[in-house]
Amino acid sequence: MTGKPLQDPADIFVFADDRPVTPQDLTPPSKPWRVLVVDDDPDVHASTAFALDLTWTLERPIELLRAESAAQARQILAENADIAVVLLDVVMETADAGLLLVDYIRRELGLSATRIVLRTGQPGYAPEHETLARYDINDYRSKSELTQHKLVSALMAAVRAYEQVRTIEASRRGLQQIVLGSAELMQMSGLQRFADGVLTQVAALLGVSPHGLVCAQGPSPGGPYTVLAAAGPYAAMINQPLERLNGHPALVRLREALQHQRNHLGHSETVLYVGSERGMDMAIYLPTALTQDELTLQLLDVLCVNLSACLRNLNLVQRLQQVAYQDALLGIANRTRLIECIEAAVHSHAAPHLLILADVDDFNGINELMGHPFGDRVLQALTRRLIDSLPAAVLVARVAGNSFGLFGSTDLLQAAQVQQALDAPLVIDGQPFKVRASMGSCAGADLSSSGADALKNASIALKHAKLQHRGDLVCFDSAMAQRSRNHAELLARLNAAFNDQQLFLVYQPQVNLDTRAVIGLEALLRWRREDGTMVPPDRFIPVAEQSGLIDTLGLWVFKTACLDMQRLIAAGLAPQLMAVNVSVAQFKSPTFVARIEQTLLDTGLAAGRIELEITESVAALGLGVVKPILERLRHLGLSVAIDDFGTGYSSLAYLDRLPLDRIKIDREFVRQLQDGHEARIAALIAQLGSTLGLRVLAEGIEDAQVWRKLQNIGCHEGQGFHIARPMPFADLPAWLRQWNRRTP
Repeated sequence: MTGKPLQDPADIFVFADDRPVTPQDLTPPSKPWRVLVVDDDPDVHASTAFALDLTWTLERPIELLRAESAAQARQILAENADIAVVLLDVVMETADAGLLLVDYIRRELGLSATRIVLRTGQPGYAPEHETLARYDINDYRSKSELTQHKLVSALMAAVRAYEQVRTIEASRRGLQQIVLGSAELMQMSGLQRFADGVLTQVAALLGVSPHGLVCAQGPSPGGPYTVLAAAGPYAAMINQPLERLNGHPALVRLREALQHQRNHLGHSETVLYVGSERGMDMAIYLPTALTQDELTLQLLDVLCVNLSACLRNLNLVQRLQQVAYQDALLGIANRTRLIECIEAAVHSHAAPHLLILADVDDFNGINELMGHPFGDRVLQALTRRLIDSLPAAVLVARVAGNSFGLFGSTDLLQAAQVQQALDAPLVIDGQPFKVRASMGSCAGADLSSSGADALKNASIALKHAKLQHRGDLVCFDSAMAQRSRNHAELLARLNAAFNDQQLFLVYQPQVNLDTRAVIGLEALLRWRREDGTMVPPDRFIPVAEQSGLIDTLGLWVFKTACLDMQRLIAAGLAPQLMAVNVSVAQFKSPTFVARIEQTLLDTGLAAGRIELEITESVAALGLGVVKPILERLRHLGLSVAIDDFGTGYSSLAYLDRLPLDRIKIDREFVRQLQDGHEARIAALIAQLGSTLGLRVLAEGIEDAQVWRKLQNIGCHEGQGFHIARPMPFADLPAWLRQWNRRTP
């Protein structure tokens, strides 16, 4: 006869005294899995405790917590965040007390890992699937079916799920912390700051206090190890050689980790090794034993890999910092760093500061004459001189090619110090070499909160020094700023005027004072604005020279004058020469002569019909620069006149050695004749020209009396209002015909 057994084998009671000995009995107690039973029936608590007595799950015992109401369960849950499973009665004080408790667990306490198993004594009272999903309920069982065997099985499944979820959450948090920590470390500059960050990030990941130390090599691989970061009882070891730990267990462990390039997880300390491909490595020591579970070990491996990557990139970051803030040639701060320091000082409301810009005068000439390598050595020697002569707190920066920025508090930085440092000759290649520098400074309110604006103010003062006080110091003031703005506005209008054809040429005739024949025309540049007003040449020509626009403008003037001369030749009205003024700035251009030659070819004008007028100031460029240019021009067939003689950089020695054809007496000396004064200076210039074999032409002839006086002192050529005012080309042919008819 077949039939069902009287009992389910799983329901046979096993008494504690009869239970066989397990391996767990022979090992120290492990942290138990905590299970909360929530039920208003005391018998349920008793039977559950009896069924789970001495039960082990995943090598850890079960610890039961009991609550006979939802309120009591809330209190237990709020005080214990590590509850793995909640066995919960659906119906207690109220029909929805169980579901409300589930909502409290998930939403208010945020316990997403805790597994919730609903139990009910009413077989027909089962929640809908939608309810189970909405409240994140993990299992549902009736009390009658939870026999001992099934209860243990359900509990083991729930605990295993709890452990997996907790592992995933811990892994995600750990990896997130590693990623964020690595990002922070990548932004740190300098090995010491990096080491500080490493100690903090490792301690945070492992959940321990950052009491420990980090040691690393010095600048070169293979060098001695130094403690770069330390906290807690090790704080006094910062910047000390690692060997100062002599006698401390940390020294042995750190040596082992560095020698064998591996981590050490001991009973009382943790040592992590971090290495990089370029040879630099470091070790982190924490006097804390870690739980050597699989997740912790995996996170440590990931952490060390990331730290190694950060260490490899640290050198690259430092190099990028150098490129951004350091001058490559001189190894000092650059313009960007200077601007940041100015802004930091202004924003911190520190003591009054001073900014000085020092620019080496005629540095281009040094490069051209001695070569760029020599010029680099001059800058390097000047850098050493400034650093040695000024307090260490004064920032020495390279602002531009041969310009230095000096910034510091006014009690440390003074202009006299800088001037004294520059007065003594430098030593270049073992030989003394004297340089001169012009300086501009700003201080006080002129040190704007914008470092770039402060630098601009000092640059305005420096430019003023370059133009009017070469070799000296000029302090910035608001009037300079206004003049600079006016200069910039005039330059912008000049550019627009050139493009809008507001610039034009006028021509003033030059005649032989004895024969009255027209011997030449001087081309003069004029600017008429749209409203008809004229801008004086002495206002806009210097602006064009300082801005570099004079190269383009001068070439246009030269080409236009050549074309107009060709038109006069075609009409049979042309005098012998067309005189065109040349700026000193044009002489500095290496393509100046080539562009003159090309323009003559383009216009078809013979070079012998052109005379270039230069001023005495070209002599300041140096005889070695000016003379070859003039010789090349005369070789092409052009003649050269020196204009405004006696008003500029006068040098009889230069005048004698330069290849010239004509000398012009400035209108200021001619005006003295008109005022009834003696013609001593004009006569001396005329006599000098005769002695040197040069033609002499006087400017500014206003009446017939001056004409005759000039003839008497030996000047035989002239121009001025008594002869003709400068006129546009359209009026020139008629004037020439009329003058020629009156001239025998």
